[in-house]
Amino acid sequence: MKKIILTGDRPTGRLHVGHFVGSLRRRVELQNSGEFDKIFVMIADAQALTDNADNPEKVRQNVIEVALDYLSAGLDPEKTTIFIQSQVPELCELAFYYMNLVTVSRVQRNPTVKTEIKMRNFEQSIPVGFFCYPVSQASDITAFKATTVPAGEDQAPMIELTREIVNRFNNTYGPTLVEPEILLPDNAVCMRLPGTDGKAKMSKSLGNCIYLSDTPKELKKKVNSMYTDPEHLTIDSPGHLEGNCPFIYLDAFSNDSHFAKYLPDYPNLQALKDHYTRGGLGDGTVKKLLINVLEETLAPIRERRKQFEQDIPAVYEILRKGSEEARAVAAQTLAEVRAAMKINYFDDAALIAEQAKKYSSNK
Repeated sequence: MKKIILTGDRPTGRLHVGHFVGSLRRRVELQNSGEFDKIFVMIADAQALTDNADNPEKVRQNVIEVALDYLSAGLDPEKTTIFIQSQVPELCELAFYYMNLVTVSRVQRNPTVKTEIKMRNFEQSIPVGFFCYPVSQASDITAFKATTVPAGEDQAPMIELTREIVNRFNNTYGPTLVEPEILLPDNAVCMRLPGTDGKAKMSKSLGNCIYLSDTPKELKKKVNSMYTDPEHLTIDSPGHLEGNCPFIYLDAFSNDSHFAKYLPDYPNLQALKDHYTRGGLGDGTVKKLLINVLEETLAPIRERRKQFEQDIPAVYEILRKGSEEARAVAAQTLAEVRAAMKINYFDDAALIAEQAKKYSSNK
């Protein structure tokens, strides 16, 4: 069996460092590893419209922003198929068939759906499209016969539902679809990087994001305003690491070479943590280190983005070609699904011959 990746993001804003450590950095590594036969990365504009139906321009404008972030982070259209979800209509048809294989109560039990509904204040009025987006995700994954889905731990319930739909379909109609596996970040802290304010999730609406495209000035300002330890009132007082954003970010981004370069008094992050917890180390020193570490990571991404911004028509051409390629693959899967469900009437010569013989014998 071929090893295939499907992953993606909703175009509701520029991508931030949480996206980067949670999945984007890993996607680039997997792309360059040569371990996979095919990699599909989707800009999920149709899914974004499930809770932005009244603001399509927001989604429309952010498609190019996400594409620029993808390319600047290192996704290579020669190795990875980057496409726009809405330009592959076969995905909608697959989702329609899958809806018959999952119950309303099953979707309601999905903890990710529960969280998303609460976060968007949809408790009293849930758009049907939004409610069904886990089924839509199953169609996205299975359309490309993905064996691997790199994602954060919050997406694990979605992948589990996809596996249930695959098993239900194959048991009902015969072996057709491929059961995927989730690939979680290998660094535990990267599974969910908090916002700069210490909130559990980065959100554009909360203003707690560090974007991949932020300028050095913006980066410095955001790091210096990060939530730390409210009880660490003086340099001499012992500090606490739990919920302390600069240390969480250093866990996600730093390595020993950064200390040799920017803070040689400490051999590694653990030594810095030890000093902070026993007292005698100020938050300013930690934040200055983090600014240097993040700038080293984001500077090349920022520079590549500037280059791609010089030829936006070429970026749209990448998306057009990727969408055409993705559609061809999805169309093949859809044809197999239709055949398995016995609704491929015009392609079934045996059916036509059988019916012709049946009615000719009645003459």
